[in-house]
Amino acid sequence: MKDPFYAIGDPGRRQILLLLAGTSMSINTIANNFEMSRPAVSKHIKILADAGFIGITDVGRERHCHLKQEGFAALQKWIQFFDAFWLDKLSNLERLMNGEADA
Repeated sequence: MKDPFYAIGDPGRRQILLLLAGTSMSINTIANNFEMSRPAVSKHIKILADAGFIGITDVGRERHCHLKQEGFAALQKWIQFFDAFWLDKLSNLERLMNGEADA
């Protein structure tokens, strides 16, 4: 799996994810929402797929994209680490301000 932060680092790729939050879409339908070439959109879709954010299914002659949880789970794990880090720091500050020992 590729780096999920690299995958979401591009505004166009984040927009693709937002589009797919509503429903699965063909690559052509996704490309119609952008002022870039279909091959450029395909490159963005490949990066998102490699990072586990989307899956691609062949439906007849078209390829349809849908969201997958894998990439989002990696982001969530990273964010949860820092949520716990800051909650601990804030708890220590609260104890210090309340005059409690071992802050």
